[in-house]
Amino acid sequence: MIPFKLVSPRDFIPRTFEIFSKGEGKKYNWKSLGKDCIAGFTVGVVAMPLAMAFSIAAGGTPAQGLYTAIVAGFIISFLGGSRFQIGGPTGAFVVIIFGIIHSHGMEGLTLAALMAGLWLVVIGFTGLGRFIKFIPYPVTTGFTTGIGVLIFSQQIKDFFGLETAGTSPDFIHMWTSYAGTFQSFHPLTLMVGLGTAAVIVLIRKFVPRIPGAVAGVVAATLICHFLALDVETIGARFGAIPQTLPLPALPRFNWVMFRELLPASFTIAMLAAIESLLTAVVADGMTGDRHKASMELVAQGLGNIAGALFGGIPATGAIARTATNIKAGAKSPVAGMVHALTLFLFILFLAPLTSAIPLASLSAVLIVVSWDMSNIPRFVRILTRAPKSDALVLITTFALTVMVDLTFAVEVGVVLAAFLFLRRMIEVAGIKPGDTDVGTEVLFGSSGAKEALPEHGKRIEVYEIAGPFFFGVADSLQQTLRGVAKKPRAFVLRMRDVPAVDSTGIAALESFLTQCRRGKTQLILSEIREQPRKALEKAGFLNEIGEANICGSLEEALQKAEFHAAKDQHGN
Repeated sequence: MIPFKLVSPRDFIPRTFEIFSKGEGKKYNWKSLGKDCIAGFTVGVVAMPLAMAFSIAAGGTPAQGLYTAIVAGFIISFLGGSRFQIGGPTGAFVVIIFGIIHSHGMEGLTLAALMAGLWLVVIGFTGLGRFIKFIPYPVTTGFTTGIGVLIFSQQIKDFFGLETAGTSPDFIHMWTSYAGTFQSFHPLTLMVGLGTAAVIVLIRKFVPRIPGAVAGVVAATLICHFLALDVETIGARFGAIPQTLPLPALPRFNWVMFRELLPASFTIAMLAAIESLLTAVVADGMTGDRHKASMELVAQGLGNIAGALFGGIPATGAIARTATNIKAGAKSPVAGMVHALTLFLFILFLAPLTSAIPLASLSAVLIVVSWDMSNIPRFVRILTRAPKSDALVLITTFALTVMVDLTFAVEVGVVLAAFLFLRRMIEVAGIKPGDTDVGTEVLFGSSGAKEALPEHGKRIEVYEIAGPFFFGVADSLQQTLRGVAKKPRAFVLRMRDVPAVDSTGIAALESFLTQCRRGKTQLILSEIREQPRKALEKAGFLNEIGEANICGSLEEALQKAEFHAAKDQHGN
């Protein structure tokens, strides 16, 4: 068996180090640095309102979103495996962070973020990140659409200016609360929200080079400030943003909280891994570059650990910001580091200006983001055109994300998809019998080829295993001999279409051999491929059945079966 090598030392060299090495360093010059600085500044401006909006939506403060984009964003770019990745808060985490803060407070969120960072480091160093792509598409579509619906739902309060005591993470309770207080909506706040959303949509359509979110928030802030409109602002709810980074601090360890947050931390890690690798793939497609998945996940983990120590929220690769970085002319990870430094300079010198930003304008930004995340056309396409099993996985994951819990939804979605895949494998695999009139001729498989059996064909049964012989189809073999009306003198089992066999399949063969011997039926295996032969040999099954009963062709197997049938007849 060829050994499966997960990672090599070269997989853990950050792209920054490669670019400034002796080989590639000659290609990087002052012109490249200038383009990186322009791109980094552009992305920093785009990231500022998004970082604050995602943090507020998750139940945190605007400052926490900025801390995350600065600290985690810098480390992800500096140590990452992608040349263009921009890290920071994203919509994928909003729902699960909101639930953690609601249940365990900020200390619980910090602990969960640290644990998620450790998960990511482990996944990266072990090379398991490459298996992230095997999460079924209907599962990722279901939970991203569900997250979009929940983000939209959470923005209703600030978008309409409702006077509610607080927002519950429970979807039904959330909308029940809105229904009970909707008469309190503030028309002026709603106008600001609608105006911001309109600016974003129009700029996207007619002037796509200008960041719509920035333009919408700036326009709303200037109008509200100069017209002295009575709408709630960041300063009114959260106070002024500190003009420096906080000192790093470890959360107080609580074993009970640790156990309760373990599933949520793993979900955060998986979401971070999925989104960061997806973003890296998108960046590769736009630039022709090739990212290092393992190093990217390690950097994501270290970035989340550092961000948590500075009081931030979880971070991952951001597709829109990464695309903006590339379109702005970025040449290296230096652009991502400049993006983080731009945000740091912003809080150092311009933080007081954020106090005037209307919360309704940030809600409008997130409502547009929620629409983008939901990707309704893709959701409908899977629902109406994909196989029914995929539609079932999609609806289940979506419903559980919205109504129950994101962690539970992902777990159930993956397990359900695995079971449905197993059912498909069982349908296409299994034990295929020959023609009922075995004494004359028998039809094997789907090729339509007919093989004439010898004189004693009625005393011989020929069956074929189709597909991998694993635990899902092993029971079929147990039922095969029981289903034969008259016990044959010889039983030929063709394995030409069996690419692999697992321990359950081997155990089924052993049990089947015992069953044959009890009925005085000679078992003969035909056309065994390389992997099944090695597995059966290692398990000792080939010694048990005897090399004489292992045949390289059907013709040879039939000759041996004929010999046993004739011998048994003469013996009787």
